Amino acid sequence: MPCRKKKKQEGLDEVQKAILNALKEFTEPAGCKEIAEKAGLPTPKVTGKLRGLKNKGLVESPVKGKYVITEEGKKAL
Repeated sequence: MPCRKKKKQEGLDEVQKAILNALKEFTEPAGCKEIAEKAGLPTPKVTGKLRGLKNKGLVESPVKGKYVITEEGKKAL
């Protein structure tokens, strides 16, 4: 049976990529709803995925509830 931890070591899923690509287009920190609209995704899905992206260091939250892509996030795309 394969170990589930391997998935984290692999590349980003399509939703994560869409979120990072949307964040690249913003000039200021953006909220979940704005990111979801730009990425064409449901807001709850974006909210859940942002937590994981933040834990990986691919996005930061300079203002509560607002997000920006990091240099690591740009490299991951």
